[in-house]
Amino acid sequence: MFGFGKKVHRSVNASSHVEVSEVDGVRSLYIDTNTIQSSMRVKAPYELVLAYSRGMMAFLLFLEDARDVLMVGLGGGSVAKYIWQNCPNVNQIVVEISPKIIQIARSHFHVPDNQDRFQVLEGDGIDYLQTHQNSTQVLMIDAFDGVGIPPDFCTQVFFDDCASAIQDEGLFVINLWGSDKNFGLYWQRIENSFNGKVLKLPTGKPGNIIVFGFKTSQKSLNMKALIARAKLLDETHAVNFSALLEILFEFNAQHQQKLFFAEAT
Repeated sequence: MFGFGKKVHRSVNASSHVEVSEVDGVRSLYIDTNTIQSSMRVKAPYELVLAYSRGMMAFLLFLEDARDVLMVGLGGGSVAKYIWQNCPNVNQIVVEISPKIIQIARSHFHVPDNQDRFQVLEGDGIDYLQTHQNSTQVLMIDAFDGVGIPPDFCTQVFFDDCASAIQDEGLFVINLWGSDKNFGLYWQRIENSFNGKVLKLPTGKPGNIIVFGFKTSQKSLNMKALIARAKLLDETHAVNFSALLEILFEFNAQHQQKLFFAEAT
C-alpha cells in the first residue's frame, strides 16, 4: 500500500504511481514507493519538515552572497519554496522532468507560480546541465525515483557535467541515500569531479547524506568563521545551522580550527 493516513491525491499510469497523503497535519508525497519524497506542514507550508531538506540548506554556511541556485528535481518543492520565501536575494531555476510532479507541487504543496526570481522548467535535468555550463553559483541535485537515485544521475560523466555547470567559487549539493550500497562509489566520483574538495553531512541513521562539492582553490575552511556564520543564520532562519555545523565537524576532518576537505584526510 502506498502512503499512510488520509489520501489527498492519487495518480496512476503505466509509468508511475504518485500519491499524496496527509496525517497529523503533515502532507507527504510518494512517487512509486512507500518512502516519503517530500513533506509539508499544512499550517506552515514553508517550514522544512524533513531533516534532509534542512541539511541541503547548509549551503548558506559556505556562500554568504549566494545569488543563483539551479536545482534538478522538484518533488514537493520543500527546499525550492523555502529558498523563495526566506532568501529574497536568490534567483532560482528548478528543472523537473515530470509535468505531473510540477502540477502536484503547485496544487498540493504551495509551490509558487513562475516569476522573476523563481522558475520551474519542465525538462530533462541532465540535458539542461550539458547546455548550461558555468551558469550558476549553486547546483542542487535531489532526483529520486521509486528505487533511489536514477543511474544516469550518479555516473562520472554526470558529476563532471555538474562541476562544469558551476561557476568558480561555487557549490554542488546532492542528496544521497546513506544506506545505498554504491554510496562509496558515488562519493569517489564526486571527489574526482571536484578535485577532492568535498564534505558530507549525514541527516539521520541510516537516512540521507548531503554531499557538498566545492569549486575553490582553498584546502580547508575556517571553523571559527563557520561558527559565526551559523549563529548569524540562526537569527533569521528556522533551520538550526549551528546543529548542522556540529554534524559537519563530526563527520569531516578537522585540525587546528580548520575544517578540511576530503583530499586532506
